[in-house]
Amino acid sequence: MILLINPPLVKPSEPPPGLARLYGTLGAEGVRCEVIDANIEGLLYLLGKGADVCDSWTARAVKNRARNLEFIRSAQSRLNFDRYKRAVSDLNRLLGKSAESSGPARLSLSNYQDSSLSPVRSADLVKAAEKYDTNPFYHYFSNRISNAIELFSPSVVGISLNFLSQALTAFSLIGFIKARYAGIKVVLGGSLVTSWVRGPGWKRAFDGLADLVVSGPGEQVLLKLAGRDCVAKRSFSYAPFPADHYLSPGRILPYSASLGCWWNRCSFCPEKAEGTRYDPVPPKEAVREAARLCAVNRPALIHFVDSAMSPALLSRLSENPPGAPWYGFARMTKRLADEDFCRALKAGGCVMLKLGLESGDQSVLDSEGKGMELGLATRILASLKKAGIGAYVYLLFGAPSESEAQARATLDFTVRHAPFIDFLNLAVFNMPLNSPDAKRLATAPHYEGDLSLYTGFRHPKGWDRAKVRRFLDSEFKRHPAIAAILSHDPPLFTSNHAPFFLRHELQD
Repeated sequence: MILLINPPLVKPSEPPPGLARLYGTLGAEGVRCEVIDANIEGLLYLLGKGADVCDSWTARAVKNRARNLEFIRSAQSRLNFDRYKRAVSDLNRLLGKSAESSGPARLSLSNYQDSSLSPVRSADLVKAAEKYDTNPFYHYFSNRISNAIELFSPSVVGISLNFLSQALTAFSLIGFIKARYAGIKVVLGGSLVTSWVRGPGWKRAFDGLADLVVSGPGEQVLLKLAGRDCVAKRSFSYAPFPADHYLSPGRILPYSASLGCWWNRCSFCPEKAEGTRYDPVPPKEAVREAARLCAVNRPALIHFVDSAMSPALLSRLSENPPGAPWYGFARMTKRLADEDFCRALKAGGCVMLKLGLESGDQSVLDSEGKGMELGLATRILASLKKAGIGAYVYLLFGAPSESEAQARATLDFTVRHAPFIDFLNLAVFNMPLNSPDAKRLATAPHYEGDLSLYTGFRHPKGWDRAKVRRFLDSEFKRHPAIAAILSHDPPLFTSNHAPFFLRHELQD
């Protein structure tokens, strides 16, 4: 029997798609499997603990806890953005205060930080495993995991680690299991683990904690551990997840129709640097499965979590609606500039697309291998707006080919197109440690830690991270047109909740 665990902490807006895929695939092959989403369970446990009331804000958060949880999970929250923001803020305050007794740990609804331990230092992760009882989630998982192990008697426990914000608690969980249940085999996998293993500095740092560290998809490995000699066919199931416990204005169903990116040509792309192979589910099959999952789970929203939805998948969805509104990340291709196609996407359920514009300067886009022209981006944004599809636009500043003047060109482009942009994500460029494109630049340590995925570099145009941040904070974000867009972004949950507020963000 295999027990799969999603450790805290990530945004608690929806179930983890990776574990839904593992559970569905293993179940389809007759492998007995159970799942614990310790992320949503652990967060609700801490929110229910209460907090020391030391100020009026905390007092309000404690008093309104149940009401705020109910409101965020209701469709009513989509109609009152100001009240939604207050509810998120109060719950976030309560969560942070509930963890203060755990020492240096700092929690929010979207992050976990510890001033004494770093998730990019393997030695610190080992310390987290050794001192598992100091983790703020310890009282939750010591009971929950013990009860599950006694009930199910698993021979294998799989820990799915996808984000740095999960790492310290993931290793605390591993330390607890190893200390109490020496006979259980611990398997560590997930996208973050894959990035570590494929990095140039991987040193098998977790021998003695994890019995097996998995790079890439884990279905085949787990099937082999369960004694099944077969080729896994990916399948999703959300049966074991507490659908109505997640914090979202409607039930969200995440679904992945591919692994890797179909474009895979951008400079400094982490997936390209790691050698991640594009592995899609055939579009016809993917849409059929999305429709099946929709019929079973009746979501308010489908979240396609692909690195980039392929043009073939978008076309299939426009012709065969899955049965619920949906959104996902898409590249800016010529098809999206076609107004008729965008209207067909809208009719097929598309409510929002996340778009990687990255820069408003053509020479930067060309240098970074984006394969897109700004004139095309203009037509795409206009076509989506006419069709009624929201645009969540991603911008990236500080790339090696960008200068301060070119960053201001991005500012000008964004301001000119502000009427067509519903939400913005502003990011500062990170250099992937193992990127072959980095060889032409002078690099230096960026984060102190043997597990860091990024490296510092000397910007060839002097446009370093400090200057980029000053520009964003003092100039870019302060422009009235851009400030208005940023004010619409759901706090903490950002793009995960954005589709719910496309029409109602200003309504009371």
